[in-house]
Amino acid sequence: MDSKFLDTTAKLEKFLSELGNCDGQPPRLYVDLEGNNLSRNGTLSLVTILLEPEGDVYLIDVTTLGRGAFTTAGIGGRTLQAVLESKDIIKVFFDIRNDSDALFGLYEIRVAGIEDLQLMELASRNFSKRLVNGLAKCIERDSTIPFVERRRWQLVKDNGKHLFDPQRDGSYAVFDQRPLQKDIKEYCTQDVTFMPHLRDIYRRKLCDAWWRKIDVETNGRIQLSQSPSFRGKGQHMAQ
Repeated sequence: MDSKFLDTTAKLEKFLSELGNCDGQPPRLYVDLEGNNLSRNGTLSLVTILLEPEGDVYLIDVTTLGRGAFTTAGIGGRTLQAVLESKDIIKVFFDIRNDSDALFGLYEIRVAGIEDLQLMELASRNFSKRLVNGLAKCIERDSTIPFVERRRWQLVKDNGKHLFDPQRDGSYAVFDQRPLQKDIKEYCTQDVTFMPHLRDIYRRKLCDAWWRKIDVETNGRIQLSQSPSFRGKGQHMAQ
């Protein structure tokens, strides 16, 4: 479960320069954000990106790079902000709301070209669609990974949560601590590696009508997350 830690502009420039042509392609970028109270009122510490089909994972160190994480350009002038705002480059997130809130509130980034995996799961169900599921529940219920790999996933998840979950005497501040702890790196890396597998499972269950509904709802989530009244915590987030 290796990943590449991008904490200098030179490393980020290389990543952006080698990203290749993503316009109009099937999703190549699976993205997850972490931070201390990830929102407009907290910090955005890490952007984790899985590139498919290569299977390479990159952790972009926003704590160290600051705004440069989004404004540093590769060959051709492409920045991470431009990638996130492009309608032509599809990015897969799991529940875009808090990620979009942080990106917009802290860095004025208006995401576009988003597939929301949480909404794909909701739409693919043949039972109640009243409440959404978290990523861990989707992996537990829907993934077809072998038993040994599932145990490894659970161990990595638990090790990470012990460090950042306040209910387990952890603190989200660990995402801003440098050097980044190995268990946190593995936690971040693991989250995105399961997303293509889940997307493939849900995608096969969806017709064109559901895809259109997902697109409308995803855009609605993005607009809501950028509004002054958005609250990213509470029971309403499960609806």
